[in-house]
Amino acid sequence: MSAAAGSELRFDGKVAVVTGAGQGLGRSHALLLAQRGAKVVVNDLGGSLDGSGASSGPAAEVVELIVKNGGEAVASTDNVATPEGAEAVVQAALDAFGRVDVLVNNAGILRDRSLGKMTVEEFDSVLAVHVRGSFLVSRAAFPHMKEQAYGRIVNTSSPAGLFGNFGQANYSTAKMGLVGLTKTLGIEGARAGIRANAIAPIAWTRMTETLLPAEFEDKFTPERVSPLVAYLAHESCTTSGEVFSVGAGRVARVFVAEGPGWRTDDLTIEAIAGNWDAIMAEQPYLQPTGLGQQATASLQAML
Repeated sequence: MSAAAGSELRFDGKVAVVTGAGQGLGRSHALLLAQRGAKVVVNDLGGSLDGSGASSGPAAEVVELIVKNGGEAVASTDNVATPEGAEAVVQAALDAFGRVDVLVNNAGILRDRSLGKMTVEEFDSVLAVHVRGSFLVSRAAFPHMKEQAYGRIVNTSSPAGLFGNFGQANYSTAKMGLVGLTKTLGIEGARAGIRANAIAPIAWTRMTETLLPAEFEDKFTPERVSPLVAYLAHESCTTSGEVFSVGAGRVARVFVAEGPGWRTDDLTIEAIAGNWDAIMAEQPYLQPTGLGQQATASLQAML
């Protein structure tokens, strides 16, 4: 049930952890959550776009701004890609504020290169921050959310993960992996009042400034993405396991569907070739909410 129209959705008494919050989207998310009353852990390693280096500056600057505006926040420069770092991020929330209600997994790096030129290290390092990092921090926060029978997790996917993009085999793999993680977290957290969703944002940040046309800068600001994150992180939002495209003020649900398909008792290569149009048909489609539903529907269609 959505909140009443016109009523302000606030986070008073709630504690939010935002990773990668020193710049760009994460910074915008942290500022909005704090503005609406949340106590915020601002996590950012402070490295460069490719993940190298570290600095306490970005996280500290966001904390300073939140406090200046009357909010409460603490900085974390822990590395989410390590188990110790992920545990430390959540512990920072517990030490400072006594609980963790909201987790926004936003930390990420870029190491773009075409497949033939991409090194194993470039592939692994991107997955380490985006997927491993989101898994590790979620795993660290999950027991505390279960104990209090409440939690909200928002993961950051990407159109590149959902639909692919040249030169981003590592990044697109990581971002689609987060869709699977999100859906599983939603299923596993349901009984404990934990909801998990993902966003696939289009925004002008240091990650996208070389990919998006210059005229996008004013329209595709991070501030036009953060309200969706805040809604998904709010107690009034009971939706879970979903993915949403968001950018320039537009929000749309993105879902994985299965077409009606085609079957025969005599499956051959030639039969598949001759019925390819039916196999490729999109309507009527099934949109499963879990593996069990998909398997049941598929078995019914196969028998």
